[in-house]
Amino acid sequence: MSEWLSSLLANPAITTALWSAFGETLLMVGIAGIATVLIGLPLGVVLFVTQRGGLASNRLVNFVLGGVVVNITRSVPYAILMLSLIPFTRIVVGTSIGPIAASVSLTIACAPFFARLVEASLREVHHGKVDAAHAMGSTRLQTVWKVLLPEAAPSLVANVTTTVVALIGYSAMAGLIGGGGLGRLAYNYGYQRFQPEVMVVILVILLLLVQIVQLTGDAVVRRIDHR
Repeated sequence: MSEWLSSLLANPAITTALWSAFGETLLMVGIAGIATVLIGLPLGVVLFVTQRGGLASNRLVNFVLGGVVVNITRSVPYAILMLSLIPFTRIVVGTSIGPIAASVSLTIACAPFFARLVEASLREVHHGKVDAAHAMGSTRLQTVWKVLLPEAAPSLVANVTTTVVALIGYSAMAGLIGGGGLGRLAYNYGYQRFQPEVMVVILVILLLLVQIVQLTGDAVVRRIDHR
């Protein structure tokens, strides 16, 4: 195994392609991860506060955002979603090919998923702390910003970790539809050129990347969790 691995990595074309694909994967996961948090976090908060008995209960808003936008988007398989978003992606970034274009569909696929995780995290906060904040005269915005989010922080970080891991898996799938990255490289070399060793190396890289993200997320959770 070490011999074919050494010979594989000694090929400058393969090595260059691996580094380039790895960079594209990091780019699309990074952009999509940041966008997912920026969109999914407030969406999850709105879903929580507008639910029945919430801080700003509004059944219509909750139904439209949760029952229509979030649930429908989550029910569409990612491959179909990415293909259907090609016209929209062209409008947003000017192209439907490459890691930046893929980050659009990755964000739309994962933001609703992350929003539901945020909603679940906020539900874990003890209601007595919210009542105490109201008793001290906190507004709804202050309650969310100073009570709910800080109390749910460990769970939110764990959910960010879960979402980034899911994004890594989706990014490999995006590579098959013009997104680039390690998924595209595995398809081009491992499948089309009958080089399974390339696919094995890419699989190991993805596994290591997932492990690094998971271990980092777990470390942050342990650091901020004071319960």
